[in-house]
Parts: sequence; structure tokens; C-alpha cells
Amino acid sequence: MIELDGSYGEGGGALVRVALALSALSGEEFKVENIRAGREKDGLKAQHVAAIKALKKICNAQTNEVDVGSTSLWFKPGKIKSGRYEFDIGTAGSITLFLQAIILPCLFAPAKVTITIKGGTCGKWQASVDYLQNVLLPLLRRFVEKIELRILKRGYYPQGGGEVVLEISPRFSVGDLTLLPLLNQLNEKVVKIRLEEQGILEQIRGVVNVSSELEEKQVAERIKSAAINGLNLLKVPVTIRAEYNRSLSIGGEVVLWAVFSGVNIDMINPQLLGSDALIEKNKSSEEVAQEAVLELKEEIKSGASVDTHLADQLIPFMGLLPESIILVREVSDHVKTNIYVVEKFLKVQFEIEGEMVRVKGLL
Repeated sequence: MIELDGSYGEGGGALVRVALALSALSGEEFKVENIRAGREKDGLKAQHVAAIKALKKICNAQTNEVDVGSTSLWFKPGKIKSGRYEFDIGTAGSITLFLQAIILPCLFAPAKVTITIKGGTCGKWQASVDYLQNVLLPLLRRFVEKIELRILKRGYYPQGGGEVVLEISPRFSVGDLTLLPLLNQLNEKVVKIRLEEQGILEQIRGVVNVSSELEEKQVAERIKSAAINGLNLLKVPVTIRAEYNRSLSIGGEVVLWAVFSGVNIDMINPQLLGSDALIEKNKSSEEVAQEAVLELKEEIKSGASVDTHLADQLIPFMGLLPESIILVREVSDHVKTNIYVVEKFLKVQFEIEGEMVRVKGLL
């Protein structure tokens, strides 16, 4: 059994999510103690418990009894199954954090997987569903015939109520194979993730999504206008969509992503740098826009090919494709934590040289 220390690195929930994903894929049983020991309130959160319950259905997993606040987890997976699933995280529990444990094994299901998830579509300390849809998923298309995320309802803190549908049509299936034959297939037939230098900035895109209660104050339009003004000095086309949505709670956000071109940048290896900012109490629309704009400008200015938030999300997928390499603005503790977990499950070794992260071949 693989044993993990939940207090390792940044001591957050990412360690559990990545372990669940890789366990479900590899068939390896694991145990983790001290879950989220690095956080003010330790133990599993709602999205972790929801992910564990979901994987019980998706891969017939066995676990100890867990609930919100549990600090230890034992997890023994079975075979991944295709099909249609519906899960409700409850309130504003993060849909994207939930999916960090679910997407990877579902990429290699025997047939199409359709998952409907209810919960929060954006929030603090998490990527939003728009970021997932527009920045992460384009990089995962190399593994599948099709992957698509549809946003049906927005769910803001604290009541949530958002709803998305994720559809995955696999290209490869772990099936009755052990993990090694699947990894060999991937290494023969799937293009490595190689984003080692920043390309040429071509355009910036974005979306502002806001609850309908704020329409009278034209909050979405003000955020959009301020963001466009803040990005004008980059002298590339800027296209930002603004929308209002009926929701259970008042809220909203802006998500921006920069699109690059270059010799090794294409539909398989797209280069996208993202940023976002939440609408919050006592923060003006212009301040929300400025926060997202400044973060994106910092990523671009750094010369990175992968933004700080995307880097840690890519680590498990890089582990499936040795000789993958990315250049980041900063190697975060999240990146190091995810590397710790991936190296436990997959026979690979990561190397960090400055801001370059590379995964070496099977040991």
C-alpha cells in the first residue's frame, strides 16, 4: 500500500485529490494521514468527500468511513467504469477541485463518460469552471477523442447551486490492462507536453460572469471595460464576453487568458496563460478588473509558458508522458506537493531547474 503524509509541502487538499485520481487510474491502494494539516481547519472538505463518494461509483472503490473533517483516508480502487453520473457537492463546494480527482481516471474509461456536477462554479483559492474550460482542458485533448465542459448554471458563494456537465470520449482505455501497457501506449502515441519557452502573444480573451442582481449597476460592463483598458498597452486584440446569470447568491468573477503562437505551439500543445479575480464586498468593479489584469501581465512579463496555477494541475498529466517539460513563473509549493504524490504512484522522476519542470522517463 502507498502511504502518504497529508502534511507534506503546502499541506492542503491537492495531495488528496491527486492521490485519488492516480489511485483510480493505477489500481494502487493508498492511505493518507494528517489530511490538510497545513490549513487553519484540517481534514477533508465537502468537495473531497464528494470526490471519494463519486469514485466509489466510478471505479467501485472501497474506503474507510469518511466525512467532512476526517484526517485519515484509506482508498482501494476497482476498475474504472464508463456511463452517466450525477453528483451534488452541496452549497458552494468547488466543482473544479472535485474534478481534479475525477478527470484523470475518466480520460481512460472503457467508453464515454458523462458527469453532471452541482456545486460552486468559482470561489477563493480555486480555479473557476471557466478557467478549467478554457485553459486546462485544451491541453488534455491529446489524451482523448473529445472532452467538453458545459456550464448550465452559475453557483456563487455561499449557496452555490451551480451546475456543469463534463463529457469525455476516451481514446485509450486502461480496461483490464495493468498501468504499464497503458503508459507504453501513451508514450508511443501521445504528443508530450512541451512548453519550455514563451511564444508570441497573439490575443487575450476572457469572460466576466456576474449574478443578475448586479445588472442594474452594470458591474459586468464596468469590469469588462476596465480590463480592456488595462490590457491595451499589450497591443493585441482583446475579446471579453460579459454575461449575467440568475443564481442563488450574489457574486461573480472575471477570467482572462492570453493566447500565444510559436514554432512548437499548436492545437495539441496550446500555450495559454490565465488569471482571474472574484467580485467581493468592498471591492469596486475596476479593482476586480485590475487584479486579474495585473496577474496576467505578471505571467506574460515573466516569460513563462505555463501560468502558476496551471502548473500544479498539469503535474499528474505530465507524469503520464515522460520527457514533458514546462516553464513556469514560479515553482509553487502546490507543484512540489503534486510531484511528491505522482512519484509515489508512477515510476517517474521530476527535475526542477530554476523555473523549468521536467519529468524523466520510466525508472
